[in-house]
Amino acid sequence: MKKVLLVAAIAVLLAGCASGGNKSIEQETQIGVQSKIIKGKTTKQEVKALYGEPTGVSISSDGKEQWHYVFTNTQVSGKAFIPIYGLFDNGATTNMKQLIIVFNDDVVDNYLFNNSNSEVKSGILN
Repeated sequence: MKKVLLVAAIAVLLAGCASGGNKSIEQETQIGVQSKIIKGKTTKQEVKALYGEPTGVSISSDGKEQWHYVFTNTQVSGKAFIPIYGLFDNGATTNMKQLIIVFNDDVVDNYLFNNSNSEVKSGILN
């Protein structure tokens, strides 16, 4: 019994985590974005002050500039690090936040905020 508890405790401690992208949107919510960005009023300078440099910039088919902000956080199951057992049952959970802001000249024309979660299971048992 002590060995099982020890293995479980080690698995919890070894659970991996990786994040990347623009940390300024890590804690952002739809309501938070709505309160900070006002269509037809908020400027590029104000957006940059709120969220920093965008992860990417593109031009839409109608010639409007789009700023992309992306943040991902992945948690790997501690089971993956247990010798032999990890081959049979492991996985990861990923949270992705994406904010796309469309500008007409220097002012926000539109925006989209998306927060999605996905779970991947792997191993022989899954």
